[in-house]
Amino acid sequence: MFRSLHARLLALLLTVAIAALAIGALMTALFQRSATAQVRQGEAEVARACDAQAEAFRFYVTGWRDHAPAESVSTLRDGLGSVVQSALRDHPGIEGGLWREDEGSLAYAYPTYEGAGPKTDLPQAELTRIRAINQAALSAGHSVTAQYQASTEVLILAARPLPGPLSGLTAWSMTRVRTLGGQGYRQLMMGLGLLLIIVLAAAALLIQLTLTWSRHIARIEATLAAHDVSDLPVLPTTGERELDRIVRALNEAGKRLTAERRRTEGMARKMAASQRLAAIGRITAGVAHEIRNPIAAMKLKAENALAGDAARKEQALGAILEQIDRLDTLLHRLLSVTDQDAPARQRVPLGDFLDRVLRRHADTAAARRVSLSSETAVPHAWFDPGQLERALDNLVLNALQAAPGNSTVHVLARLAGEHLAGERLILAVEDRGTGPPPHLREELFEPFVTGRADGTGLGLSIVREIAAAHDGTARFHHTGGVTTFEIEIPWQPC
Repeated sequence: MFRSLHARLLALLLTVAIAALAIGALMTALFQRSATAQVRQGEAEVARACDAQAEAFRFYVTGWRDHAPAESVSTLRDGLGSVVQSALRDHPGIEGGLWREDEGSLAYAYPTYEGAGPKTDLPQAELTRIRAINQAALSAGHSVTAQYQASTEVLILAARPLPGPLSGLTAWSMTRVRTLGGQGYRQLMMGLGLLLIIVLAAAALLIQLTLTWSRHIARIEATLAAHDVSDLPVLPTTGERELDRIVRALNEAGKRLTAERRRTEGMARKMAASQRLAAIGRITAGVAHEIRNPIAAMKLKAENALAGDAARKEQALGAILEQIDRLDTLLHRLLSVTDQDAPARQRVPLGDFLDRVLRRHADTAAARRVSLSSETAVPHAWFDPGQLERALDNLVLNALQAAPGNSTVHVLARLAGEHLAGERLILAVEDRGTGPPPHLREELFEPFVTGRADGTGLGLSIVREIAAAHDGTARFHHTGGVTTFEIEIPWQPC
């Protein structure tokens, strides 16, 4: 799925981001649970403080009669402050007091910290809520707890009715639990900030790695593209340890390739020289063989002419001229093989072109009782018509000489399938002959290779050279009783 370095690094970055989000969500959830636990602990502390006041008040009024004199009640009221202070002494951070329905606050205390005296001023900001919680406790007849959510803290209030000599009396307690801005919140923010820094650092490192590798790879690609594939350049190191291992391997491969190419070029030059010498030897042997017979015949005719009468001299001179024409034809064909002009390509209508070639051989075909036919599926193509006419002339003459009587020599033009250089044009000549001898088929297009006693062996070599001049090939195959010679060239100019 991830086949490129960019995709893998992006996947790694997304994985880090998802992991960071999951850890951040987990940290937030833990903080929320911690805040909830703190609120519940605050509720429990407020309730215990309220119970402590109730217990201290119960102990304080023990022995007092339910209907005491007014001065006794007044004395009882004077000691309520000490009752509240003693009850809340063991509950730091908890505010509380005693409240009477008709009179309001009778006593209030807030022990701040050890060694400091308690606060005695009732908090006016929460007075309405204190009054409401005490009224709710009197109305319900049992303990009541309430919470008030602020932006950074939760206010927790509790109240319970106090039975005794003073009617309508309640004990209340209050505390504040910070949900935002406290130590837990600061720790959460520090953790999330550290997590964000880690993610950003990882993203920066991954992006830097991606850009650095992309830049180095682009530089290597540009350096390789600017040089021939047969000669790899020396690539500079990148400073990346893993990438430099590849660079060094490429440089070593380039050195070996250069050395191998030089060795191959040397072998190719030697092989080309050997092939040229072998070709010269074959051509020399063929030329010697072809001109030896005409020279011998001319010598014999000349000797007979010198020893004979005028009639024999005239006959000898005619035979000598015939042999000279044969030598001239041989030399002309030999020059056609060795001295090939560059083709002058032009747009050629193929139907007219094939008809013109066949008309030139109509008399020879009639004399051998062979029919000629043409077929083309291509309206036109680009080539040198003069050179291709010479090539087809050789193939048609060979087919007429090989075809049995009452058969047909078929010439056709068609397009081949997709090729590396585009569509290709195929000109084919088919006959029903037996084809060249099997022992000659491997070297059929070489000069002076022929299966006929009267042949020069230059016609097919001319075909091959003309096809090569058009950036094409010439080939032969014999299947199903049909002998086919084909010329394959580009259908249009490259």
